[in-house]
Amino acid sequence: MYAALLLALASAVAYAGGAVLQERIACRASAAKAVRQGGWWVAVGLNITGALLHIVALRYGPLTVIQPLGALTLVLALPLQSAVTGRRAGAVQWRGAALTMAGLAGLVALTQSGGRLQVLGTAQIAGVVAATAVALAALTAGARAARSATARSLALATASGLAFGVASVLTQTVAVHPEFTPGPALAAAAVAVLSPAGLMLAQAGYGNGLGAPLATSNLVNPAVSAAIGIALLGEHFALGTPGAAIAALTGLVAAYGVLLLTRQTPAPTWTETPVPARIRPAEAYALTR
Repeated sequence: MYAALLLALASAVAYAGGAVLQERIACRASAAKAVRQGGWWVAVGLNITGALLHIVALRYGPLTVIQPLGALTLVLALPLQSAVTGRRAGAVQWRGAALTMAGLAGLVALTQSGGRLQVLGTAQIAGVVAATAVALAALTAGARAARSATARSLALATASGLAFGVASVLTQTVAVHPEFTPGPALAAAAVAVLSPAGLMLAQAGYGNGLGAPLATSNLVNPAVSAAIGIALLGEHFALGTPGAAIAALTGLVAAYGVLLLTRQTPAPTWTETPVPARIRPAEAYALTR
């Protein structure tokens, strides 16, 4: 278990670095243009590293313990962002991060497994994939129709968290049963689609800042995993009905933390800086507030 926890922590560090780079690029370029920038590919590399570490952690630890630890990405990303951009995280941001983490910690403490490691069957995998496709379509449509940048960002972050959460559940199936049978094969194919989809949705969501969308994604991700675990894998809350009520309360605490993070300082914008024609570079940007 200790090895799984260390792997999950290392995964969170890699994801945090990738998120900070993605946010910086999202402030300057659309998702389509981002792929032409070297920094974006560094972010992709960090996300892939985080994903690989997460996969190994899921092989040796239960889903309901390892998955919520991904929320450490949020806590690590705030100081990393401050170090890279020179913009200090405000008290409200830190309070929101703390509440989000406290809420998630409560959910982890109250969730229990049904015993040995369980994975989804073929029919369950097909149902989860179909439901996820419908939900992602609805969320992306809602993001397009959103009238505010914040609403659009949170819709995209929710979709990203959903994609990553389901991908993690399916990844555990492949990690526990790495064989070419219908169930693991379908799970592997779905992961191959959901993982890059989650990455691109996160990239699009960071255009309005890092804190709120990252917190939303890190809240939705373990919530989706826990819901699947409880509904399909025999997971349950400790203390029975009182435990479920306390879990709902901790979920509200985490949601309030996300709300505080939506009140962050607006993300910086990048504008082209005029320079003399004799020395005009291919691109020049200046940070404005």
